[in-house]
Amino acid sequence: MGESRDPMPSGEGQDLEREIRADRKFSLSEAIGRMAGGDLMKGASPVTRKRQAELAIEDYLRRQMTDAGRVLGSVLLRRVGDRLLRDDYDQPLDILAEYIRQVLGSEYLLEDLVRDADMEWGRMFGERPYFQQAGRLPSADDPYTVDAVRITLSRLIEKLTVGEP
Repeated sequence: MGESRDPMPSGEGQDLEREIRADRKFSLSEAIGRMAGGDLMKGASPVTRKRQAELAIEDYLRRQMTDAGRVLGSVLLRRVGDRLLRDDYDQPLDILAEYIRQVLGSEYLLEDLVRDADMEWGRMFGERPYFQQAGRLPSADDPYTVDAVRITLSRLIEKLTVGEP
């Protein structure tokens, strides 16, 4: 029925490969393909599963979260990315939702997230960050107050719970 073909003896195969390559110009893409191994061209993604999950979360945050200071999303992504190291990559938005629920359930975690966002904002814009102090009203110029971040995260968790794309 099916014809069984024996592979070429190793010396003969190497000679043939050498002959084929002799007439070809070497390119950067060929070098990358050789370094990556044979599976690169077999449908496997060159992007790791963890990075794919991070990109899915980043895209979701960019589309669904309103962030006046443009920093809270990156801080959230960094913190959730740390959790992705030990969780399943197949449901990245579930991991995001779990993290947001934890933050909203703990005043300490919420304040820590706000402090981190304030520091990142200060670094990004080259300004002194506004740190909200306990028992005092926040500065009117502070883009990240505990209440503002709580509202932003609450809206985001509502969208995640409803399943908005």
